[in-house]
Formats: sequence, structure tokens, C-alpha cells
Amino acid sequence: MILRNWAMRPVAATVIADTQDATIGRARSTLIKRLSDLVCLPESRISPVERHMAGDLLMDILREAEPELRVKCAKRVAALGDAPPLLLRMLAIDKIEIAVAVLEASASISDADLVAASMHGGFQHRLVIAKRKQVSELLTEELTSHAEAEVAKILLRNPEARLSNRSLESLVELTRAHTDLCSLLLSRPELRPSQGLTLFWWANREDRKRIFLRFSVDRVLMQESAADVFEMVAAENWQDPLARKAMQFIERRQRNRAAINKSPYDSLEAAIDAAVVKMDANVAGEISYLSGIKPITGARILADTGGESVAILCKATGLKRDYLEKLWIAMRRCTPENLQSDTGFERVQYTFDTMSSNKAQTVLRYWNWALSSSLSSDLRRRIRENDVGDAAGLSVTERSAALVFGSRV
Repeated sequence: MILRNWAMRPVAATVIADTQDATIGRARSTLIKRLSDLVCLPESRISPVERHMAGDLLMDILREAEPELRVKCAKRVAALGDAPPLLLRMLAIDKIEIAVAVLEASASISDADLVAASMHGGFQHRLVIAKRKQVSELLTEELTSHAEAEVAKILLRNPEARLSNRSLESLVELTRAHTDLCSLLLSRPELRPSQGLTLFWWANREDRKRIFLRFSVDRVLMQESAADVFEMVAAENWQDPLARKAMQFIERRQRNRAAINKSPYDSLEAAIDAAVVKMDANVAGEISYLSGIKPITGARILADTGGESVAILCKATGLKRDYLEKLWIAMRRCTPENLQSDTGFERVQYTFDTMSSNKAQTVLRYWNWALSSSLSSDLRRRIRENDVGDAAGLSVTERSAALVFGSRV
């Protein structure tokens, strides 16, 4: 009997322990439910102070509670219009299976807490936040700062997401590695000309058409409003560099007459004829100078694999169709024999035929202004060394140059 009683003791102790654990589990679950009930009461039934006290107690228990209990609480709290902020924040940065209810549906969670969830929660949290019915500019800046293509796609497809200029700059930079985002970004009304015309350099054929259609303008109002300023700038002998850059963008004349006097070629056409015989850096530089653009801009245009930018150069400078053909051949894109069957030249010819001279000038002048006006030797060095620094501190033109040239400069 004594032996039998001794043998039974461990079994009895185990049963008691299991019973206690079950009791503790039921008590915890019940307490979480009751506190959740209090937190969810309408304002007429509970004071704000008591609601927040109940929320604080609930938070303390939930930190160590099982995930299943936290999921249930998150679903209930997400529906509240006046949930305790600290409780929402804790649930929002929890594991995604717990946080998803709050991130998707909570109308009372603040932007600050959503930003915290984006920063500390992880990639899955950002995907869910990007789908919310309303995404503020502050929040889109945080979401786009992580350079995640899948998050960007969801955000760009969300018509209620408000894109700040900083988030747009981040998205433009992301499109370099993920060109399929270009068409989504071009559908956003917030996109600015500086961003669209920068995007051009790695966009596909259809997106390039959309860029020209949207951002090429004739500058008539600019020219009319600044008509009398040309005489003022000329009287000052174009000594003011800031005024000179701006007026060079606005003026109607594209070719550089002063460059003709210094050039070994009598005209832009003569320089292209020489390029057909032998295209080298010197001839390419002369073509740029005579066209009224900097050699760095001309080099980028001549290196463009799509070719539409070459059509812009020719149209803006008043070249005839035969010189468009000559320049394409001089660039060694095709031979004279297969020119008409070359698909690349087909793209070039289409742009040349559909773009007006004045609009082509606008695009060409903008590229020249954006790519060369702020491209100092220091910025070139930083671009080569991949050490541009905080892009937020760059001007519009500096950022465009850094994005377009990358390691090319």
C-alpha cells in the first residue's frame, strides 16, 4: 500500500499542475476578453480615463500573452473609433498576423504609429499599410524610403495615397532598377516635369511617348512674360549666371551662333557630315556646341539606346530629315543600306515626325539645364565614387544629373 501510494504521487501532482495551468489560461483569456470589452465600450458607458487605464492593463497582459489572444484583441480594437493609442501602436508593430487587422482597418491609428509600424514592423507591414484607404504624404515618404518595388507598386495603384515630392523622387530613383514601375508612376498626377523628363532615360518606348505627350510644352507664356528681360540681360552682357541659365531655357533660338565663329565647321549640318566620315569625341562635342547644348548633354543623347532623344535634338535645331538619317548612320546604329528597315530608326523617325520644333526645344533645353547646369567637378567626383550623400540635400538639377549619369560621369 505504501509503495502504491508513493507511485501515485507524481501522477497526482502532474494532474494538479495541468489543472492549474488550464485554470490560469482560462483566467488570462477571460481577463483579456473583459478588458477588451471595457476598451470597446461606447463613450456614453465609460470615461476616457477608465478606458485608457483598461487599455494599459490590457497592454501589460498582451505583451506576454499567446499570439492567438493578441490576434483576437487586435481584431476587436481595429474596429474602434477611439482605441487607446498605445495599445494600437503595440499591436501595429507586432507580428504581421497580429498587426494586419489594425494596419488594414483601424481608422483611429495615427500616422505617427503607422510610420513606427513601417519602420519597425518589416516588409509585410509596409505592404499592408500601402493598401490602406488613405495614406498621407508623411506615410508615403516613410514607405518609399525603403526602396521596395512591391510596396511601390501597391502604393502607386492606390488612388488614395498622397505622394509628396520627396516620395516621388524616391520612386523615380527606384524605377532605374525596376523599369516596370515607370508606367505606374506616369499615371500619377503628382509627377512633375523634372521627374518625368529624368524618367525618360530608362523608360520603354510607350512610356517615352507618354512622357513627351505630357511634359513637352511650347513655352509661349514664358517667352511672352520674359520678352523685355532679354534686352536687360544683353545690356549686362550676360554676366549674371543665374539669369543667363534661365533665359537660355526660355529663348526661342536653339542653335548657338557664337559657337559657329569658334567652330572648324561652318554649320551644324557640316559637323554632321564630318561625323558620317568619322565620329569621335571632338566632332560630337562640336555637334553639341553648335546645337546650343553642353557636351555632357550631347554625349548622353548620342549614347541613348532608344534614339528618341536624337530625334529631339534634330527637331529642336531645325535639321531636315536627311540630316536625321545622317546622324543616325554616323552613330553607327545602322548602315545606309538597312536604314529604312531598322526598327531603331523607326522609333527615331516617329518622334521626329510627331514632335513640333518648339516642344522639342523645350525638352532639349530642359535636359541641358537639368543635366549640366549644376554638374560641378565636385558632383561629378561624388557620382563616380557613388558618394552623392543625402539626396534630400540636392537641388532639382543636381538630383537629375546624379540619377541620369550615375557611374557614367
